[in-house]
Amino acid sequence: MAPKRFDWVPSAYSDNMQNIIIREATLADMDTLLQFEQGVISAERPFDPTLKDSNAKYYDLDEFITAPHIYLVVAEWDGELIGSGYSRIETSKIYLKHQQHAYLGFMYVVPQHRGKGVNKLIIDTLKDWSVKQGVTEFRLQVYYQNAPAIKAYEKVGFTSHMIEMRMGLS
Repeated sequence: MAPKRFDWVPSAYSDNMQNIIIREATLADMDTLLQFEQGVISAERPFDPTLKDSNAKYYDLDEFITAPHIYLVVAEWDGELIGSGYSRIETSKIYLKHQQHAYLGFMYVVPQHRGKGVNKLIIDTLKDWSVKQGVTEFRLQVYYQNAPAIKAYEKVGFTSHMIEMRMGLS
């Protein structure tokens, strides 16, 4: 899929956010993707006492780049990677109306570019790809205490659906 170029950005950012490109990630992006992964983990660590104190790793990025059922994209601005996200086609539970859904993850925007619509551009691209795969349902997980992330997802159309609960047994 060819890179998707977005020449429109919110007017407040039009001077410094021209020509954001959303494109498929490549193995050449790995160093930055690994940094983004640690950014996601750092942002989520305050919400999850079960995360390892060090050496935490969420993703198999090699698989995300090469697997046909996963579409990993990056946002690029002025030659710099500023965000990421993926859509992964998954089999849905047998009791649901849809047989498959697209699971979104690795949603990350570098701090200095947050609030500028980058996340929306990434999600729109992932939505387009998922629809082309015949998927009619988007799913993602977010910590219920992560108000900024929830607000960002609601802004693009997501609604709260279910709360996952846990209890430590020590």
